[in-house]
Amino acid sequence: MSARAEQKQQTRLALMDAARRLMDSGRGFGSLSLREVTREAGVVPTAFYRHFQEMDELGLALVAEVGGTFRDTLRVVRQNEFELGGIVEASTRIFLDAVSANRSQFLFLAREQYGGSQRVRQAIAAMRQRITDDLAADLKLMNRMPQLDDAAMDVVADLVVKTVFATLPELIDPPADNLPVHLQPEAKITQQLRFIMIGGKHWRGLGRAPSES
Repeated sequence: MSARAEQKQQTRLALMDAARRLMDSGRGFGSLSLREVTREAGVVPTAFYRHFQEMDELGLALVAEVGGTFRDTLRVVRQNEFELGGIVEASTRIFLDAVSANRSQFLFLAREQYGGSQRVRQAIAAMRQRITDDLAADLKLMNRMPQLDDAAMDVVADLVVKTVFATLPELIDPPADNLPVHLQPEAKITQQLRFIMIGGKHWRGLGRAPSES
């Protein structure tokens, strides 16, 4: 990479880091202005347009960034599942460590899946669906729920991913310490995922109502 290209990449990353730092204080992405972001990044406003046409494009870059982190983490989780036989606690620990190490990225994801930018929300929804599709494919390969057809496996994967996304805010900013142990975020998400996986393993379908005479 040339020195100029490296400098351009550094400026792009500085703008992304600046946006995440501003959001760390509790603000949503939609409330940030271009001038605030460039000032925080230490560059002039005109430099922004060398990297992004508008603020939403910066938001899409942030989605792509956390999407890469999420996929890398799930790759490790999937390897753990295949090699160690699906230990939910160990897989959850891997994910929680990744959230802790990349707090600002996952904070952005947790907040902006319901945020004010439609383009960012749609990008997050598309990312979530890709993760769900990958998980469904993995679950089918594991063959631990052989009685389920492909449609049912898709539902199991959807439940797992939506549970993880819904729990992100609690994982990032844990509630008061006086909560019962079983309701603390780590214990709760582990139990929720265990319920889903055990339920899927033993699911035999809804019972049919008796035929009317």
